[in-house]
Amino acid sequence: MGAIRWSVVLVMVLVPVTANAQRTPWGDPDLQGVWTNQTPVPLERPAPLGDKAFFTKAEAEEFQRTALPRLLGFVAPALPTSGELSDIWLETGKGRVGPNLRTSLISVPADGKVPYTAQGRKRWESVPSLEGELQGRPIGAARPEDRTLDERCITTDGLFAPNPFYNNYHRIVQSPGYVVIVTEMMHEARVIPLDRRPPIGHGVQQWLGDSRGRWDGQTLVVETTNFNDRRLFRGATTGLKLVERFTRKDADTIVYQLTVIDPATFARPWTIENGLWRTGEDMYEVACHEGNIGLANILSAARTAER
Repeated sequence: MGAIRWSVVLVMVLVPVTANAQRTPWGDPDLQGVWTNQTPVPLERPAPLGDKAFFTKAEAEEFQRTALPRLLGFVAPALPTSGELSDIWLETGKGRVGPNLRTSLISVPADGKVPYTAQGRKRWESVPSLEGELQGRPIGAARPEDRTLDERCITTDGLFAPNPFYNNYHRIVQSPGYVVIVTEMMHEARVIPLDRRPPIGHGVQQWLGDSRGRWDGQTLVVETTNFNDRRLFRGATTGLKLVERFTRKDADTIVYQLTVIDPATFARPWTIENGLWRTGEDMYEVACHEGNIGLANILSAARTAER
């Protein structure tokens, strides 16, 4: 009986401590820390998987294990590089299949594909992107504006759709009334107020948009509008609205959902699901800045090739 009594007391003591460990001193769910969302799962479901929406646990483990060599084998012939795309330089062994074991980041619609309108697809295919280059749509090099936004070190979609190779860390910091998300790539910081203030005026448009957050039970909901007409996330217009949901699953995992809305580009809203995993590591500077020497070399090499 004594042992049973002590077990009950121990459970009663530990349960509130565990719960409090995942709440801030002012009572909000605690999402703070450095997290990675690196994953081998592609945005859209690969055609060979057909209508297979989920991996088994064993399949997910095998997919994680073989993802980087498979990706490098696909990319290497299409992208001549100086050797940086190798397992020496890349973040190996960190990419994970999301908590839901989906075969694509897109969970809605059910086919795992971006539901473009005809005009939206045409617009996206005109946007310089690594994805397009791998699919045989060369990126121009007549001027800096021909290159991708991340290659120009302006902005990145890293929290929304992770880079498959590296720099997928995100630091979340909280204070009463605010959440700040700092993304490793491009050292971007989003300051998100939680006081339900109205968005800024429609005429103010920004690379990162204008974010407003609120708590829905244990979930942080962030709505972002007011994007400029140069970001063109997946071909979207300035009417783009992103709705993110961050839900703490356990001490080391946040379930991340992103719903993308823009009737001018997409036939209906679509949703991405992924995970954020605690790293236990710090974030360091990514010394990428607009006008960097890499971009100058790309343009110089193009002029040399033309001659």
